Order: sequence, then structure tokens, then C-alpha cells
Amino acid sequence: MPWKNQGGGPWGSGPKGPWGNGPQPVGPRPPDLEDLLRRGQDRLQQMMPGGYFSGIGITLIILLIIAFWLLSGFFRVQSEEQGVVLRFGKHVRTVDPGLNYHLPYPIETVLLPKALRVNTISIGMTLIDDPARRGRSIRDVPEESLMLTGDENIVDVDFTVLWRIKPDGVGNFLFNIQNPEGTVKAVAESAMREVIGRSQIQPILTGARNMTEQGVQELMQKTLDGYGSGIQITQVQMQKVDPPGDVIAAFRDVQAARANLEQLQNEAQTYANQVVPQARGRAAQILQAAEGYREQTVAEAKGQSSRFLKVYEEYKKAPDVTRERIYLETMERVLGGSDKLIYDGGAAGQGVVPYLPLGELTTKRPPTTGQQSSGATR
Repeated sequence: MPWKNQGGGPWGSGPKGPWGNGPQPVGPRPPDLEDLLRRGQDRLQQMMPGGYFSGIGITLIILLIIAFWLLSGFFRVQSEEQGVVLRFGKHVRTVDPGLNYHLPYPIETVLLPKALRVNTISIGMTLIDDPARRGRSIRDVPEESLMLTGDENIVDVDFTVLWRIKPDGVGNFLFNIQNPEGTVKAVAESAMREVIGRSQIQPILTGARNMTEQGVQELMQKTLDGYGSGIQITQVQMQKVDPPGDVIAAFRDVQAARANLEQLQNEAQTYANQVVPQARGRAAQILQAAEGYREQTVAEAKGQSSRFLKVYEEYKKAPDVTRERIYLETMERVLGGSDKLIYDGGAAGQGVVPYLPLGELTTKRPPTTGQQSSGATR
């Protein structure tokens, strides 16, 4: 009998306890749980004639159990997930996000990996809680970031790897590797050390980051495919590439000196690009002038020789006439540029006419009529 129905006890009659009557409820009392259970049992007995253990009752209970068991096979796949259905532990199919169904346990089970989410792993740095700033700060991890280059220099490399599960590699991802994040991090660090070990420090610090990232991504993908991991590397991002902190000042001085060297080399090359074409142009001009002079001299020599041969042929035909003609042409050529004129008037003339400055007369203003008559008189 429940305690509340007991009419008496060691503390007297009524609903009392060892500490007296206790607080009395105000208003209507809530329904009793035992009364509700008893009423439910009575209604169930009325629905199943013959009691719980009759044929109809057992059949109804079994049907209810089977219905609940079949309904337990419905499951929902979220937007970032893919459902991997296992039948007695063997992968049979993969389902997309949404409401799906599989045969109830223990026939089939489902695994829900985050196959559509892009994951991020940082190497060489880690995020820690910073109470002073009320947030998180980045802390360097030297044992992961310090690497040796091909020219035996030390470089501090922090980088990030973005990866996801391949659309057709969910089964390999679940069953071939035990710790996906640890595997990706170990492969990323190993690949970066290998690529850095084959490179010189100067290209890594300046303009070879894209090439280094591409090389690390290809090497990581090749290694993970060899493991059959079902992981796809989407991108490798180098966050920081610096020399170690103890020697970073010296490295910056070296970089500044190399920058000055490149600047001076560029200026010298610019000057050479200006001077060399000019010198080549002048040389070509001199060569062309010499070639023209040679052609002109040769042509004149050939012309003179040809003229001489023609004159000689005429001389052989009429020596006296040719001799006189040569004389006259020579005198014409010699006296043609002189300002003095010699006039031969013949036997009937007065002989040589006095010198007249005809050249000056042609250049100066013509004299007046009186001046001409006086000059003629002289």
C-alpha cells in the first residue's frame, strides 16, 4: 500500500511524516501517477479481450515492436555530410543529404562523415586562448616550422593546408586511415620539408612561393593517393616565410644589398641599350658612306677609262684633228673658271684687249650712262 494511503503510523494517524504534518498543498491536488498507470492498464485490458497474454494481445505487441523497429531505419543526412550505409559491417552504398532509409539495426547501420566540408590544418603555428585580449592568438611552433634549404640555410615556414573528402572516396576515408587529421598534418610537413630541401633560400623568400605551394600540393596528393586515404588536397597556402629570428636582420641586409645590385645592373643595362644601338648606327652609317664612295670612285674610274679608250680610237682615225680638239677642250676646262678674258681679234684686230673686270661688273650695280662712256674712252 502506498505511504499516503496508510491510516496511521508511528507518528499518529493521517498523512504525517517523522517531522510532523509538513506543508499542506493549496488548491486542487495534481493527479497521482499510480492512478494514471492503473487507468491505462484498465483501458488496455478492455481493448484486448482475454488479457495481456492472450493470442491477440501478444500479436498486437509483436506488431508494435516490429513497427517501431522498422521505423528506426529512417535517418537524416545534413548538408555537409554523406551517409555511408553498412550492411553487417560492409559498405554497400553512399547517400546524399536529406531524409533516407536503411534496414534497421543490426542489419544495416549508417555513418555520417563530414564529406562536403573543407577542413583546414595549420603547420608551424597554433591558436591559443588569450585571456588578456579576450580571444585567440597565434603561437609559433618551431619544431614544425624550421626547415633546412638546399643551400644549407634555415628558414621558418608557416603554412596552411585545405583538404576535403573525395566524392568517390568516402569509403576509403572511413576504413583505410585511422586518424585523418594527423595523417594529413604529417604528410604536409614531410612534403614541405622535401620541397624546401630541394630549393634555394633566395627564391623561397622572394618570388617562388607559388611554385613551392604547387609542388607541396602535388607531392601530398600523390602520397595520400598511395595510402588510399580518399582525401583531396584543395590548396596549400604559405602564411609566413622568414629566416630565423636570430639572423633575420642580417638576411634583410643581404636582401637590400641584392636589391641595390639588381638596380645598378638594370641601370647599366639601360645605358648599354642606349649607347650600343647608337654606336652600331654610326658604324653602319660610316660603312654605307665608304661603300658609296667606293662605288662612286670605281664608276668614275671606269667612265674615265672608257672615255680615254673612245678618244684614243678617234685619235687613231684623225690624229691632228683629235689633238687640236683635245687642246681646245683642255684650254676650255682650264680657263673656264677664270675671271680674265683674252680676246684674239686676229691680224686685222688691235691685239689683246685691256683687262675688263667683267665679273665685278656683273655682280655690282650697273653704272650710269656717263660712267659707261668714260670707261669705254679709257
